[in-house]
Amino acid sequence: MAYTALYRKYRPDTFDEVKGQDQAVTPLRNQIISGRIGHAFMFCGTRGTGKTSVAKIFARAVNCEHPVDGNPCGECESCRAIARGASMNVIEIDAASNNGVDNIRQIRDEVAYPPTEGKYKVYIIDECHMLSGGAENALLKTLEEPPSYVIFILATTDPQKVAVTIKSRCQQYNFKRLTVPEISDRIRELLEKENVTAQEKAVQFIARKADGGMRDALSLTDQCISFYPGEELTYDKVLNVIGAVDSQELSDFLRLIIHSNVSGVFKKLDDCLQNGRDIAQIVNDLLWYLRNLMLLKASEENAAIIDVSGENLKLLMEEAALISEDTVIRYIRMLSDLTNQMRGNSNRRILTETAFVRMMRPQMKSDVSALSQRVESIERALASGSIRISPENGPAPQVYGTEPAGGRVPAQPPIKSGEGKTGGSGQGSAYSPAAPADLQQIKSQWHSIAQGVTSQMFRTQLERAEPMFDPTSGSAGSVYIVYPDFIGQMFMSDPKYVQELEEVIEEKIGHRVRAVMKIRQEAVLPGSSLHSIRLDDALSRLGMPVEEESDETGETGSST
Repeated sequence: MAYTALYRKYRPDTFDEVKGQDQAVTPLRNQIISGRIGHAFMFCGTRGTGKTSVAKIFARAVNCEHPVDGNPCGECESCRAIARGASMNVIEIDAASNNGVDNIRQIRDEVAYPPTEGKYKVYIIDECHMLSGGAENALLKTLEEPPSYVIFILATTDPQKVAVTIKSRCQQYNFKRLTVPEISDRIRELLEKENVTAQEKAVQFIARKADGGMRDALSLTDQCISFYPGEELTYDKVLNVIGAVDSQELSDFLRLIIHSNVSGVFKKLDDCLQNGRDIAQIVNDLLWYLRNLMLLKASEENAAIIDVSGENLKLLMEEAALISEDTVIRYIRMLSDLTNQMRGNSNRRILTETAFVRMMRPQMKSDVSALSQRVESIERALASGSIRISPENGPAPQVYGTEPAGGRVPAQPPIKSGEGKTGGSGQGSAYSPAAPADLQQIKSQWHSIAQGVTSQMFRTQLERAEPMFDPTSGSAGSVYIVYPDFIGQMFMSDPKYVQELEEVIEEKIGHRVRAVMKIRQEAVLPGSSLHSIRLDDALSRLGMPVEEESDETGETGSST
């Protein structure tokens, strides 16, 4: 006897066997029980979520001679004929290949004849969004007022492409993606019936890779069983069959990229390819890994919705401290562009290696996110000691702000009465003395405070800044906002940013404190005051090209 694939062999026969689609199954079953059966339905949802299976169960139930609690009995002649595919009352049409006006006209002519046996003729039109405009128009009248013995069930994975006039004539049911527990429970159930043993970690991995589709999960399971017949399915075997990359390998990949280890990344990629991993799968897995990292960077509360083990969550937490949110989003954008470029391209490895180099060489691009990544790299190098501050920059890192005289002011000066001219607006607001407890409260809510400002660029720089306190001033101090580099200067010279920040802090801690914006000493370019940093000097030190161009008066200026 010919082998039957798992997803066909274990296709559900009753509504009770359908997993995770109660929002669609319950009303359909109730229609059978009450006898209030509609004439047109539209089932919407991603692939492999049970649309066609539920349509066939419904077709059997409406024609069943002895339905049991809304389910087909499976014993009567009508149920058996439909299960064998021999019934003339259930007609399946693939709209992807039968999408012309003539095909719909044929249906329109056939519905004029009642069924020779059974109660209803059921037309199941799969992928109905593929119907041509003329075919949809030809179907409209019949769909709106069919004979009493005709039922239409339209299934689609892309309901946005279906004409509104079609949708309005149907009861619409949305089939959701199945959760990992729902899929893994079903896989374990079927493996037990097939007498196949599998590691729990392997089952969970297959369930995650199915991306919410039960059919995809059973197809992957079938593939793994065929590759290792009679053997236990282990996690490593599943990885080998699917060509996926382990979370630990993804973590190693990301850390090599963060530290700009080009040779290490290329060796890691080559090892994965030599072990049979698919390069498109590697990119896709890394993209999802970065997605989890982005959610964790946005808020640690998102850890509950990230579907990873405790061990992998610990790796993500460590990596979240190594990289900024802007850089994560930049990586995601670049890998998303890479996936689009890889479709139909035979040079996928070259494209991937080029993308990895661009990720590790932000100086190749001049956008703000690339600039932020370059600053992060400098900071990591300073922290590790691979770059040292020259004596001319001073013996120890200090923090500087802007004063009317243009000089440099240490981060920890005694608080002066005139300091409000630099640190805050003070327009009609009474400042409270900033106590050390205020600083702790501000530090604990700093991400939320940064998110409270309106300017995206200001918000980005605040995320990179650090709130500090003036220990020499006792309880009457100011809160210092210390920027790691000179980019923060643009916000120090504009009082509106300081005022907005003070208002957000007041909203969070309950009273107004003075905010003084500062900048670290090592971020100041040597040989120039903080007020007179030339744009071309700054860009030159950061590795960005500077070109000289003349204006209409003949004077030259810098451009990038």
